[in-house]
Amino acid sequence: MEINQIASFVVRIQLSSVENGPSRKQWRIKVTHVQEECESLFESMEDAMEYMKNTAEKA
Repeated sequence: MEINQIASFVVRIQLSSVENGPSRKQWRIKVTHVQEECESLFESMEDAMEYMKNTAEKA
């Protein structure tokens, strides 16, 4: 039996502010899980990736 699991995400990354020069950029990251039509907001790429990994493993 073949199992076909799909987890699709749309990722939008927006610069929210710059503090003390270009090395201190802050980001607003919105991840939409397409299958569940669920949006989540993050401030770091690491947190967004962890969310996507955990969500995909649940599928």
